[in-house]
Amino acid sequence: MVFNEGNKFLEIEKFRLFGLEIGPIVIAWYAVLILTGAMVAMVLAIREGKKIGVNKDFVIDTVLYGIPISAIGARLYYVIFAWDYYKDNPIDALKIYEGGLAIHGAVLFAVIWGYYFSKRRKVEFLRAIDLAAPGFLIAQGIGRWGNFMNQEAHGGKVPGATLVEQVEYLTKVGIPKFVIDRMYINGAYMHPTFFYEFLWNLCGFTLMLILRRTKYLYVGDLGLVYMMWYSFGRGIIEEMRTDSLYLGHTGIRVAQLISGLMFVSGAVILILRHYYKWNPKYYYKLLEENRGEVNE
Repeated sequence: MVFNEGNKFLEIEKFRLFGLEIGPIVIAWYAVLILTGAMVAMVLAIREGKKIGVNKDFVIDTVLYGIPISAIGARLYYVIFAWDYYKDNPIDALKIYEGGLAIHGAVLFAVIWGYYFSKRRKVEFLRAIDLAAPGFLIAQGIGRWGNFMNQEAHGGKVPGATLVEQVEYLTKVGIPKFVIDRMYINGAYMHPTFFYEFLWNLCGFTLMLILRRTKYLYVGDLGLVYMMWYSFGRGIIEEMRTDSLYLGHTGIRVAQLISGLMFVSGAVILILRHYYKWNPKYYYKLLEENRGEVNE
């Protein structure tokens, strides 16, 4: 279930992975794609970690423990901002299988966990941030395809008085046919906002891979770049969505508010950090220092 603009639940068809059921357990596409994204991020972090002096055991343990912790954060965040419903239906807060996860909550809990675990394993937190930031984007991008399978997290009706005009509009802006076909919902074609976010995240992921090989980036800057890049795109795309969480009855979309705060915070810290040269350890020098070393 997801909230629409009227704060009423919409029942959405949930696609199962090949229709596989094991007793009461249903293996859903959404869960599979989220885990796939996390595994891709982990593999990339292990490869890069070897180059900056972070061993693979730290990366693997961080991800494996971090997945359930992030899931709890995503659910808790969602329940808090949908409290008007859950205060009268507290048991439903435990029904995570019915949907209701928020990425901002997952990221917050992941960062808190990463900070704690870095201190415990004596790994520089800023190095951990540099490994995690690109992974967050690619994992979120892959996970968005779960929304495609469930026909959720979409926008409103696309321009066009007829179905033909709607399809022509989506085709002209470059949306693949299989995505267009899946966006036919309730008698009209909807904006595939999940696809827009996937492309935005993919571009941000590519940008980060390029940036961390330049001679301008401090260790830890990628976390700030993530805050700015993801927040800017999410803030714009959220305006199109029909399932947003709202801040009480203010009409303010929670995701846009949080994204705005994240973007401004990331930009201010990044500018001040380089202006005053706070902890000016360059990422490329870290790569040079660890060149040829493999930490297992």
